[in-house]
Amino acid sequence: MSAVMIQHSWIVGLMFSATLAAAQEAPPMNLPQPQLETGMPLIQALHARKSTREFSEEKLPAQALSDLLWAAFGVNRPETGGRTAPSTHNWQDIDIYVASADGLYLFEAKNHALKLIQEKDIRALTGTQDFVVHAPVNLIYVSDFTRMDSDTGPEDKKIAAAIDTGFIGQNVYLYCASTGLATVVRGSVDKDVLAKAMKLKSTQWIVAAQSVGYPRK
Repeated sequence: MSAVMIQHSWIVGLMFSATLAAAQEAPPMNLPQPQLETGMPLIQALHARKSTREFSEEKLPAQALSDLLWAAFGVNRPETGGRTAPSTHNWQDIDIYVASADGLYLFEAKNHALKLIQEKDIRALTGTQDFVVHAPVNLIYVSDFTRMDSDTGPEDKKIAAAIDTGFIGQNVYLYCASTGLATVVRGSVDKDVLAKAMKLKSTQWIVAAQSVGYPRK
């Protein structure tokens, strides 16, 4: 290999490393404060709740995304760190990743912010159905087993994670019903492929995904 080619490869590698480091070091993006006055009464939201698999490609406004994530698993009792959904033994093991056209983000509930994980659109990997590519937001529910008691067995960890995700998913359903958004929880995910794309650790387990957006007209 010539000196010019070696130098070129070195420069490309350096640029890639710098880009990756910038993505990892980017400060979290603060979300707007959730608007607690929005939406319809709970009983009406329950009546309107349904699954939808046809989505408009229109992006969600920042305020709608903020309200959605807070409703899903945000902090509703700052003095104790309590969340909008319960979790087994209050482990709070579920992390919500947000896959959009702009990239992959991690919802940081305590700061009510989004942390950039990678500037790559991985929506197509969040499910086996065609519509996941068009939904503006795909939430990925990931359980971190290190937050659970060490004496909890592998199957019990997965059961707890599934239950905890169910609470969060229902919160998303009710928020979407109350604001006219469309959503559907999905279990048809190639978890190994998605986990690799997300660069998850062996102690992190993808439980399910949930598409959210405006209904297609």
